[in-house]
Amino acid sequence: MKIDGNAIRPGNVIEHKGGLWRAVKIAHTQPGKGGAYLQVELKNIKDGTKQNERFRSSEKVERAILEQKDYQYLYADGPMHTFMDEDTYEQISMSDEDLGDDAVFLQSGMKVTIEMYQEKPLGVALPEKVILEVVETEPALKGQTVSSSYKPATLENGLRIGVPPFIKQGERIIVTTAEREYVSRAD
Repeated sequence: MKIDGNAIRPGNVIEHKGGLWRAVKIAHTQPGKGGAYLQVELKNIKDGTKQNERFRSSEKVERAILEQKDYQYLYADGPMHTFMDEDTYEQISMSDEDLGDDAVFLQSGMKVTIEMYQEKPLGVALPEKVILEVVETEPALKGQTVSSSYKPATLENGLRIGVPPFIKQGERIIVTTAEREYVSRAD
């Protein structure tokens, strides 16, 4: 679907220079000389590279229509991850490369949303928060208070994050998938 160059919004996916690009940031610019344009920071969906482009309102760009579908994560087999469509029970696989850094959060049975373009999976939208177990952390030092700085901890998926001093090895905690930060203890 063709749209005007100044109609691009953050999150839109466009076909540009032979690839699919997601608009990350936009800024309307009106220089003193010449016509106004839209400065857009684009991120390549395939390889993650970024670039800045200028689009004038007179330019037309092709907006890609993405289909979003709910899947359940089943298992990993080496670098490949298998997901099942919850309606048809059809399975698809995506590689570590396709998933990027998000692959560390996948857990058996997790419900995710997969974006597809022309029947090809592009990426996975994870839940906002996941529960993970702390497998290694330093013991709290006597006299440390809750408001002091965080200490490093290694989680069951290999991720290293900062946790409050009262968190011990073996505890289950809630972590945000976007910021990769400690939220709270899990019940």
